[in-house]
Amino acid sequence: MPTPEEIRKDAELVVDVCMSVAEDDVVTIICDNEHRTQADALASVALDRGAWPVIMDNEAQVQRGRADTHFPMEPPRNLHQAMTHSDEIIIVTNLEWANRFAHVPAVKESCAANAKIASVEPGMGEWGLTVEKIHVATQRAKDAMAALEGKTECHITSPKGTDVRVSIEGRPALEVTSIKRRGQMMGPLPLWAEVAFAAVEDRTEGKIVVDGVMLGIGLPGQVTEPITWTMEKGRATAIEGGDDAARLREVIDGVDNADVAGEFAFGVSEVAPFGTPSEKGRVGTVHFALGDNHLAYPGGQNVSRLHLDGVILDASLQIVDDGTYIVKDGAWAL
Repeated sequence: MPTPEEIRKDAELVVDVCMSVAEDDVVTIICDNEHRTQADALASVALDRGAWPVIMDNEAQVQRGRADTHFPMEPPRNLHQAMTHSDEIIIVTNLEWANRFAHVPAVKESCAANAKIASVEPGMGEWGLTVEKIHVATQRAKDAMAALEGKTECHITSPKGTDVRVSIEGRPALEVTSIKRRGQMMGPLPLWAEVAFAAVEDRTEGKIVVDGVMLGIGLPGQVTEPITWTMEKGRATAIEGGDDAARLREVIDGVDNADVAGEFAFGVSEVAPFGTPSEKGRVGTVHFALGDNHLAYPGGQNVSRLHLDGVILDASLQIVDDGTYIVKDGAWAL
């Protein structure tokens, strides 16, 4: 159990380094009951910096959303308005819920209003993270984005059987790293970092084998048995595996466009922990999401009320256009 002093130190990392909260900034902190101590620490640091923090307890929505993937993710209008009128929005709740909350109009509107917005990963007070490691992950993201600029297609494989091609033609890369800029897309911090794309909606072809975390189906960690998505013209025409695959089929059944591969992304952080939603930001992982991409990703056109991420471990990611590997056999290759 971290001490109050240790929690305070990591809260300072979030407020000062990741969010760069300044004097007179309006800071909205969204929390659930489990993370109230961390929310209080963040508010205390922000107040000491001359900012105006307000903690909004969203326990009721978080609890219902965790129990039912179909429960609405959109915040009530009082919280929606608070977000769009904030300089910084810090979300310290259950992380899977926060990941799904990233794909609501209130987040897009907050980014359009030039806010900084991020969720906070578990373990505040125990991260042991240096600013240097944050900068290293950010530079990896920039290097990968430069390598992918103007490219059209990527090929992803993995030891468990992933063999899929995804088109990113005309789709700008989205940098989701831990030092937030105004208007930048929401993402977890400070351990996580990734590069993401809106996959061209009708041009993902092949097999995606999810053997890491699969969000939205009630799992506490990684899948118990790999889930295989058969992708044809961008849609999952088959989802096969054990009980976890059955649950995923049940969750997306009847939901408009929830079978479309909307997102393609890969991790660039060496410290994002496996077995949690943060593994999506770990070097060596690639993830795809079924569902919406129009709210969060440049150029995305798929509209759905779900966005469910599945992680491929020990991946190889090659740019088809020129043969460059970004990740090979689970290791950074650039």
